[in-house]
Amino acid sequence: MRKLLLVLLACGMIVTAYAVPKHAVQTKYPSYKGLVMAGYQGWFRLPQKGLMYPDEKSVRIDMWPDVSEYRQTYPTGLKHADGSTARFFSSSDASTVDLHFRWMKEYGVDGVFMQRFYGAASPKARGRNQVLRHALKAASHYGRAIGVMYDLSGLPARGGDCSVLIEDWKYLVDSLRVTNQEGEQTYVFYNGKPLVTIWGVGFPDRPYDIRNIGLERFMDFLKNDPEYGGCSVMLGVPTFWRDLNSDCVHDPYLHTLIQQADIVLPWMVQRFSPLLHNDMDRYRDVILADIAWCKEHGIGYVPCVTPGFSWHNLSRYEFPDDVKPVASIPRQKGRFYWQQIATAINAGATMLYVAMFDEVNEGTAIFKCTDNPPVGKEIEMAGMEGMPSDHYLWLTGEAARMLRREKPLTFQMPERKAE
Repeated sequence: MRKLLLVLLACGMIVTAYAVPKHAVQTKYPSYKGLVMAGYQGWFRLPQKGLMYPDEKSVRIDMWPDVSEYRQTYPTGLKHADGSTARFFSSSDASTVDLHFRWMKEYGVDGVFMQRFYGAASPKARGRNQVLRHALKAASHYGRAIGVMYDLSGLPARGGDCSVLIEDWKYLVDSLRVTNQEGEQTYVFYNGKPLVTIWGVGFPDRPYDIRNIGLERFMDFLKNDPEYGGCSVMLGVPTFWRDLNSDCVHDPYLHTLIQQADIVLPWMVQRFSPLLHNDMDRYRDVILADIAWCKEHGIGYVPCVTPGFSWHNLSRYEFPDDVKPVASIPRQKGRFYWQQIATAINAGATMLYVAMFDEVNEGTAIFKCTDNPPVGKEIEMAGMEGMPSDHYLWLTGEAARMLRREKPLTFQMPERKAE
């Protein structure tokens, strides 16, 4: 009997415990279809020493959060117009993340993709996962969808290898149990499989070459590894990925990668503006042609929507010769955001990606912000244009209901009834 067992082992005929997939079999969100998901940065963390924003020259954000509901906030070196000290939250606090996910539930935002940058996936950085840990717990508690989005930003021109991400995914599955949470399972699936996103594929301003960083190997691992695979893959690509033009690398290998994925997500921030005449017609035409291409190749499609864009304070110090104006892509009190939402849904989109939930650096945040930011000679910020701090959370919830046909789609921005 012992000899037979040894023979079977040698031949690989015995199925071992570690050939069993480690993901939950079921989840509250078995498909991305019908969902409005946002990107979540979670990078606003209190320094180990000193203030988060000690002076005006340290400011790199263009919107200021409404911190009135946060359990824990921290003083900065900045002042409001009335002379009071401006305070900010820390993304590392569990109470901060819990509040954000509570807002998602209250307003009907389906969930978020947690940004995981290449540098955070390195072995040295894996101990700093407070935000993701808090988010997994809060997502389960409030029944919100959650997914991992690997952002290739930071991947070096030489020596960059996605094998780091393979090991990191194993770590997330084993140590953080991202696809098998404690409590209610809310990791977002697609085609019945956990959805993993790889963002930053095909942008010409990146130092790495998509042909030699092991992307196909990483995607094959995610899809086919017997323990950690069995996943669906979404690729974050430039707006004009289909034509390999404008903001995209002119390399047909990008199409090879896309055809191995399950969903394509074009990044559309700064590509469209309410200041250009009939720009929503161009936005519509891009989406219609993208959807047709994806249907032909059997791939899902997620258009990107954003409330606006502002990059003034960051550009002042990083690009002093090309300082951007405040609110260079204006929000128009939500009209621009709603134009994109209605146009995308009417064009046939079944899923939406919102850029972003908490991104105040580029003025794209949908979470609660204020018209009362700090003031100073060195800073200038975009505001809420007199709208309530929760205006964009509310609009996002309305978008989710209209996407699922729970309410009729309207091209006119909805108005809230007085409570």
